[in-house]
Amino acid sequence: MTRFDTVKALVFDVFGTVVDWREGIARDAAPVLAQLGRRDIDPRAFADAWRKRYQPAMEECRSGRRAWTRLDVLHRENLDGVLQDHGIDPAQLGEAALDDLNRAWHRLDPWPEAVAGLTRLKRKFIIAPLSNGNIALMTNMAKRAGIPWDAILGAEVVQAYKPQPEAYTRTAEVLGIRPSELCLVAAHNGDLKAARAVGLATAFVPRPTEHGPGQSGDLAPSEAWDAVGRDFQDLAAKLGC
Repeated sequence: MTRFDTVKALVFDVFGTVVDWREGIARDAAPVLAQLGRRDIDPRAFADAWRKRYQPAMEECRSGRRAWTRLDVLHRENLDGVLQDHGIDPAQLGEAALDDLNRAWHRLDPWPEAVAGLTRLKRKFIIAPLSNGNIALMTNMAKRAGIPWDAILGAEVVQAYKPQPEAYTRTAEVLGIRPSELCLVAAHNGDLKAARAVGLATAFVPRPTEHGPGQSGDLAPSEAWDAVGRDFQDLAAKLGC
């Protein structure tokens, strides 16, 4: 673990790595769909469909076709789209109910060991999110779930969406450290690959049910990352925390 002798901060992918977005969105969508009389729509499938619009929406910003726009706004636009895909006029819900459902992303629960593992890692390293989620979203999520971040970092701070190189390098700059002194922890090999390409250390923690029981990707490390843990507790042990 000599690579970590010079690492000063750990930053974390959040959706899927720290929190279980699929179950959280399904939980909040279920009563809304029931109220609309649409018990034919599986809430987890609804969560998957909403999440499927996530990358294309951010790509509009990454490509320059659209100015950088915070994720809460993109999520809200995507919610309208996924409702329409299911034959639901968003106006049926009303603006207040739509906004509340959109804030389901602020109310996601951490994986069972995540908070305890982060608390251990915090003893030795600065810890912060490096998420595509915006500041209010990350702050509300942390406050509700007791996630012990030292700072709220990520896309809104650096005005770049992962996997743009600037998302990683500007985060190191904000912390006043070199990219080599920063480690990204993620359950997604692609995120780690982009971070490694600009000099960050990398740590992989699998979340094999992020996409449900039939998940086929990101079940194991695709490269020799600098650290691999079964979960955050195991990662903390391996990093001497």
